[in-house]
Amino acid sequence: MKLLKSSLLGSAAVFAAVGSVHAADLPVKKAAPVEFVRVCNAYGAGFFYIPGTDTCLRLSGRARMEYLYQNSGNRSGTNGDVSGFRSIARINLDARTQTAYGTLRAFTRIEVQNRTGPYFTSGSRQREGLAFAALGADAFGRAQTYVDIDKAFIQFAGITAGRASSFFDFYAHDFEFIGGTTGSDTYSTNLLAYTATLGGGLSATISAEDPTYRRYPTFGSGSNSAAAPLAFSGGFAPFGSATFLAPIVVGTNQIALVDVTQKNRVPDVVGVLRLDQAWGSLQLSAASHEINGGNASFVSTSNTGGLTIASAGRAPTTYGWAVQAGGKFNLPFIAPGDALYLQGAYSEGANAYTGMANYTYPYDAQSAGPFSGASFITYNNDAVINPATGKYTLAQSFTVVASYLHYWSPEWRSAFYGSYGEVSYNKSARAALGTIGFGFNPTNSGANANAFVYSPTLRDNNLIVAGASLIWSPVKDLDIGVEGAYIRAALNNGLTNDINKNPSGLNVNGVPVKLIGATDTFQTRFRIQRDF
Repeated sequence: MKLLKSSLLGSAAVFAAVGSVHAADLPVKKAAPVEFVRVCNAYGAGFFYIPGTDTCLRLSGRARMEYLYQNSGNRSGTNGDVSGFRSIARINLDARTQTAYGTLRAFTRIEVQNRTGPYFTSGSRQREGLAFAALGADAFGRAQTYVDIDKAFIQFAGITAGRASSFFDFYAHDFEFIGGTTGSDTYSTNLLAYTATLGGGLSATISAEDPTYRRYPTFGSGSNSAAAPLAFSGGFAPFGSATFLAPIVVGTNQIALVDVTQKNRVPDVVGVLRLDQAWGSLQLSAASHEINGGNASFVSTSNTGGLTIASAGRAPTTYGWAVQAGGKFNLPFIAPGDALYLQGAYSEGANAYTGMANYTYPYDAQSAGPFSGASFITYNNDAVINPATGKYTLAQSFTVVASYLHYWSPEWRSAFYGSYGEVSYNKSARAALGTIGFGFNPTNSGANANAFVYSPTLRDNNLIVAGASLIWSPVKDLDIGVEGAYIRAALNNGLTNDINKNPSGLNVNGVPVKLIGATDTFQTRFRIQRDF
C-alpha cells in the first residue's frame, strides 16, 4: 500500500513539473485596462467625463403627470370637456468642454407628451407638425401625442446657435403650472445670438430669431369670397384655406383679394440688456418683426360704397415692434427662496411679444374662444389691411404681470400671480371692411348698422388671469401640488352675441337676442413631478 501511494505521488509531481515547463513557454496575456467613469466637478453636480474624452456630460430628465379640471358652459362640437390628463417624459443632455476660448457647450432636450382634454391638446401643435391626434369619434380633438425637440443649441465664445428660448423673454411663467399669464414665453425657437459680458453682472445680447414662432396672422377672410367675417359669431374658419385673403378696393365696383399669409423673409431682431446681481435681475428687451404678404389672387365685383384707391397687388411690407422691461427681486429676508417678478410689455404689430393671448389660444390663430366653451370669440391679429388704403394697420397691445413665490417651509411653497393685457385695432380699417360689404355697413341705419356694432370681429378686448398654487416637496426633486387660476376675457367697450345661449345668431333688427360683454372660467390642475 505504501508502495502504491509513493508511486501515485511521484507521478503527480512529474506531471506538475512537465506542465509548468510547457506553461512557461506560452505568452502571458495582460488584462485590458479598465477605464472607470470619472466625476467632473468643473460644472456642478451630476457631470461626468465621457470615457476617452475631456468632455463632461450631464444626463437629466423629468417625469410628470397632471390632471386638469375646467368648467365649460357649452357642449356643442368639440366643447364640453371639463377634465383631462397629461403625462410628460423629458430627457436632457448637457455636454461641456473647456477650451482656450472658454466653455464649449451643447444642450439638447427632447420632450414627449400624451395628453387629453381642453388646453392639453393643441390644434396649433398639430398644424406645426409637432403632434398627431387620435381619430376616434369620441377622441378626435381630445387625445393627442406631442413630440418636440424642445432644445438643441450650441454655446461658444458668447455665441448661442440652435433651438432655444427666445432671448426677449424674462419672466417666462417660471412660477406657474398653467403658464397662462400674459407675457412673452417662446420657449422653443430657432436663433443665432451673441452675448457680450460687460462686467459687474451686466450683459448685452443681439439675437436673430425665427419669426415663424412669433406670428399672429394678418386679418383675412380665409376663403376666396367676400363672406361675412363680421357676423355675430365672428365667424369664418381661419384655416379653411391655404392662404389668408384680405380685400383691397381697386375701383368703384372691384375688390382684389390679396394674399396676406406672411412669408419668411427676414428674421426678427432682438436686443437685450440684462443685469444680474445677488439681489436679483433686471432686463430690458426690444424686438422688430416684419409683416408682409403676397400678391392679389383675383378680382371680384362688389359694392364698394364709393371707396377707391389707385391700384392693388401687394400690400407694402411694414414692421412691427415690441419693448419689454422686467425685474426679479430675491426676498430672503421674508423666507429663503422667496422671489418677486414684475414685468410689462408693449407692442405694435407684434402681439406674441406681449403674450397677450398666451392662455386664450395658440400664436398661429387669428381668432378663437378665450377658453373651451367661451361665450364669444376674441381676435388677436398682428395687423389688418385697410381696404381703402391697401396698407397694413398694426394692432397695439400691452401686458403687465406680477408673480411672487413664497416658501412656507423648506418642503412647502406657494406662488401667487396675476396679469392684465389689452389688444386694440385700427377702427377705420374695421369700418372700411364693413363699408365694402365684408359684414355689415356701419354707416347704414337699422339692422345692418346694429349688426356691425355687435359683431365681435376685430373688437378691442382685454384679458385678466389670476391664480395661486400650493406645492409639497417631501424629498428632493419631487413636487406634488395643486394650482387654480381664474381667467376673464372682455370687450373693452360694448356687447356682442352670446354664442352659448344664442348659437344660431338670432336677432331683432340686427341686435342679438342674447348679449354679453365678458366671459370667464376657472381652471385647476393637480401635478406630480419628479426631476432627476
